[in-house]
Amino acid sequence: MALALGRSSQRILCKEPKARDIELTDVFYVNDSFVSKHIKVRVQSITIKDSEPERQETRTKVDENRRYVIEATIVRVMKARKTLSHGQLVVEVIEQLKSRFVPTPLMIKQRIESLIEREFLARLEDDRRVYKYLA
Repeated sequence: MALALGRSSQRILCKEPKARDIELTDVFYVNDSFVSKHIKVRVQSITIKDSEPERQETRTKVDENRRYVIEATIVRVMKARKTLSHGQLVVEVIEQLKSRFVPTPLMIKQRIESLIEREFLARLEDDRRVYKYLA
């Protein structure tokens, strides 16, 4: 059954103005008074595109959440291993997080620096590329 064909009481989709041809200025709307015992109608809703500020806000929230997830993963790995080189730590963090998202080495490095500042991790005195778990 066509959505816009048939008697006016049986049309699911209505158009203004009621001309046969469709113009760019025509307006379509759903006939709320349509009722049928034999036909079940499901109208799928369309998704509205996010505006640029909404997209930016969402991105900011996702990035902030990912920072916490990366830090938690680093702490978990270091708690289990006690000492680990930078390369090994980056590889393990990426390996553990790859099912959720793939963090960049830069993101991981920034989170390591943050954890060092907050004294969760420390660099070894004799080899600065190796981290030690403190907390």
